[in-house]
Amino acid sequence: MNFAVNGVTDDLLRKFDISGPRYTSFPTADRFVEAFTADDYALALAQRRSGVAARPLPLSLYVHIPFCESLCYYCACNKIITKHHDRSASYLRYLSREVDLHVEHMGVGQPISQLHLGGGTPTFLSDAELRELMAMLGRSFTLAPGGEYSIEVDPRTVDAARLDTLAQLGFNRLSFGVQDFDPAVQQAVHRTQPTEHVFALVEAARARGFESINVDLIYGLPRQSPESFDRTLAQVNLLRPDRIALYAYAHLPQRFKPQRRIAARELPSGAAKVSMLSRSLVALGQAGYVYVGMDHFALPGDALAIAKRQGRLHRNFQGYSTQPDCDLIGLGVSSIGRIGAIYSQNAKTLEEYCDSLDQGRFPVVRGLAMSRDDLVRRAVIMALMCQGHVQFESIELAYLVEFHSYFAKELEALQNLIDEGMVTTDASGIQVTAQGWFFVRAVAMVFDRYLQTDRTRAQFSKII
Repeated sequence: MNFAVNGVTDDLLRKFDISGPRYTSFPTADRFVEAFTADDYALALAQRRSGVAARPLPLSLYVHIPFCESLCYYCACNKIITKHHDRSASYLRYLSREVDLHVEHMGVGQPISQLHLGGGTPTFLSDAELRELMAMLGRSFTLAPGGEYSIEVDPRTVDAARLDTLAQLGFNRLSFGVQDFDPAVQQAVHRTQPTEHVFALVEAARARGFESINVDLIYGLPRQSPESFDRTLAQVNLLRPDRIALYAYAHLPQRFKPQRRIAARELPSGAAKVSMLSRSLVALGQAGYVYVGMDHFALPGDALAIAKRQGRLHRNFQGYSTQPDCDLIGLGVSSIGRIGAIYSQNAKTLEEYCDSLDQGRFPVVRGLAMSRDDLVRRAVIMALMCQGHVQFESIELAYLVEFHSYFAKELEALQNLIDEGMVTTDASGIQVTAQGWFFVRAVAMVFDRYLQTDRTRAQFSKII
């Protein structure tokens, strides 16, 4: 059966079953270089404080908590598997040192409008440790009223009482890692969590007034089939979260050691994965969810769906956001940040991270200072990814380029997507169609100079 929504057919999904960046940044993180050092990062912070470079952007915080009690076989995140909870106490002390370094270079009380705790498993921390962390951040930064304060939650690590703690600490958005409700699939990926427990947690979260509840799902996992995933989608529709993130599983055991525990023979075929995605688009659309873009769905009344309707979407390392374009401080192991025209990334191992802080240095080990060309292309790619259109005049005025001359090769390459009905162009700009919005990564890739000149350098997830 060939399911279709907004003209998106199985044939189109198969045709665009290609790899590409997610564009949570541009240039993408695989372009970061080790020549960028902690000193470069400190200089960027100093310039932000002095206002030498430009008027500073609003500020966002990301805190990476790397610890997990058990290993999920599909996971490609930076994590440390341990049942020794005493390790988190030491980690918090090092986070405090990293925060102190930022205060030293930026001043105390910088206003924060967005905070996200990711992992790993942030709820690996005890209630007391979560209070300690939030108190530390509150002493050093000013958490603005009405901001977005979110945390990723492993349902196996929380109960209603823990939700009380999260609400008391000021978190107003939760993201539950569900992946799949099917017990056989859960067993195959070593992540067993009863459906009724997830339903009880979401109900308890609603009762406590959390503004938005997200559920993460993954298709393409071992033992999944289109029919089994239909059942998961039906349960998710009953659960009715405000947002849904629907990711494709990328099996890369050569890069991610935990995935070697997955039996390749149990993975669904490419055709089955396409069918799961196609049926998911139909099912979620029929359930009233708006396709925000890039694997994200939201109910019409959710802030993310409203921001899309109003053309206010933005994108950062946490994905789509309702917050304005902002600088981002990444705290913790492997965290990525952005200050003005620079990107930075912390050390990926706990040992290297702690060693840098023991020496009184930022744990930054690589990054990138964006060139003028990077900035122009970033503006085009983010406009496509977030608003679905690019106005030639706005780019020309902001960056003093003549769009058709500067992007002559790109506009020629765009013709293939025009022929496919993905985009339209006129004298004023480029517009992504309703059909093309499902393949917006392919549109953005046309303007990625790095990708066009070095197609084999990095492996990315599939664009659909």
